[in-house]
Amino acid sequence: MGDDVETNESCATLTYRTEGVNNCTLSNKILAVTPCRSEPPFQMTGDRGRILTPEEAEKLVKDQNLVSDFKQQKLEREAQKNWDLFYKRNSTNFFKDRHWTTREFEELKACREQNHLYNAERCKAFQCDLTKDDLLEHVPADSVDVVTLIFVLSAIHPDKMQLALENIYKILKPGGYILFRDYGLYDHTMLRFKTGHKLGPNFYVRQDGTRSFFFSDEYMTQLLTAAGYEVLANEYVFRKTVNKKEGLCVPRVFLQCKFKKPKRESEYA
Repeated sequence: MGDDVETNESCATLTYRTEGVNNCTLSNKILAVTPCRSEPPFQMTGDRGRILTPEEAEKLVKDQNLVSDFKQQKLEREAQKNWDLFYKRNSTNFFKDRHWTTREFEELKACREQNHLYNAERCKAFQCDLTKDDLLEHVPADSVDVVTLIFVLSAIHPDKMQLALENIYKILKPGGYILFRDYGLYDHTMLRFKTGHKLGPNFYVRQDGTRSFFFSDEYMTQLLTAAGYEVLANEYVFRKTVNKKEGLCVPRVFLQCKFKKPKRESEYA
């Protein structure tokens, strides 16, 4: 989660433009990106993923040794503890508000215009595990207009992602939206993992025991349709973070989606 947050004040961002398509066997939907200094936007979107350099492709091909089953089971048991420790260590000096949620998701702007019946005393905040806790114990069925999943699914084991989406499906209104943003395939964070950190395809563990999955658009589409959602938008977001002080240029790739719970047939009449 935290890898999406830029913590260095000297970082700047550049936009991208497409250059061409590579036939790399690791992905049949990849996009070449280069900095375009003449254009002011800080990012670009596209329906094809990031291109790999030959060195990056070779690194991924060679990195096939997986963490042992014993350790993987231990990581799953201790997932909540590891994330709790992460947030405890980084509660005050890690996260910066980049104000991009309402910029990227128009639906959230309306949420700022609170209903005249809104009462803070009736607002219910609670913590739950989306993969096993029933949301219906806290939220009425078919009652939520918008759900945000921002760097959430990547921290969940791939085998449990569909369970989480099905759990949310129960409390979402027919026609209600889910707004999603998370790590995209071949993001810089994925490519910098060293040997010995791979848990499965596009799934890795950090030094502190927290885990991260990197999404392709195809994988996300399959996941959403299997859970019953209608996909409205599903595209890669490309950023390039430049640390001028250290002379680093870091390509970031995220996947951004909007999907909804279909309306019932009677509601279309």
